[in-house]
Amino acid sequence: MNPILRGYLRLCRPPNLPTAAADILAGLAIIGAFSSPSWPVEALFLVVSSIFLYAGGVVFNDFFDYEIDLVERPERPLPSGTIPLKNAAIFGALLMLTGLLLATLVSIFSGVVALVLILTILLYDSWGKNHSFFGPLNMGLCRGLNLLLGMSLVQTFDYWQYALIPVLFIFAVTLISRGEVHGNNKKNIIFAGVLYGLVLISVMLLNNLYGVEQFGYLLFLGLFAIMVLIPLIRAYRENIPKNIMKAVKAGVLSIILLDAAIASAFAGLQIGLLIVLLLPLSILLAKAFAVT
Repeated sequence: MNPILRGYLRLCRPPNLPTAAADILAGLAIIGAFSSPSWPVEALFLVVSSIFLYAGGVVFNDFFDYEIDLVERPERPLPSGTIPLKNAAIFGALLMLTGLLLATLVSIFSGVVALVLILTILLYDSWGKNHSFFGPLNMGLCRGLNLLLGMSLVQTFDYWQYALIPVLFIFAVTLISRGEVHGNNKKNIIFAGVLYGLVLISVMLLNNLYGVEQFGYLLFLGLFAIMVLIPLIRAYRENIPKNIMKAVKAGVLSIILLDAAIASAFAGLQIGLLIVLLLPLSILLAKAFAVT
């Protein structure tokens, strides 16, 4: 592959992009979109919009991390000189504007949600990530807004409580990621484990309260728990960057299973399985491209 093309792809974090699509599919399931044949184009626009917004967000993440990456991760596309810094900024802006346009084509309501999401992403990339509490919270809000973007198809947020689940979960994953370079983050891992437990309890409570399918979702929720807890325990026992990175990678990719657990409570196991099919794609892409 052409090194410049590969550099642009690396900036977009391809393994993470299916997780953004999974958020939208979960949001669509919550509002009952899969039981109605009237929104296929609009639903597709929201899925693609989310992918572009996520890609733009991680491009700007590397843009703002340029000085740090010169020291800590010089092999990345920007510090290595593969992609000029100015070109990365233009690329990230084009990705975000495309995502905003696609959401606005669905409705002004969706466009506003996408715009708020863009501002939240840029706040994290430029400022939030440097704060021990507001950084993880900011990152979690990005995921919560992404779920709301899927729900925005019907221009209302009747089940907005579900957006709190990715906020909690990504808060935990971001906390863990603070030890990717230097390790020694056992306190963060313990706190993250508590938050993981709250996420599992919250999904069960909300699904039993609002969901149509009362028990089928437990299959996906159980797989989610296994995927995130095993590497988390290993990272605690041997608190080194390698294990911490694996725990973060598992956390990011497992969002697909979390979304499947939520979606299947509203749209059945078939939709849950459809979302889970994104996981092998993410894992395959993770073999060629970095997740974090």
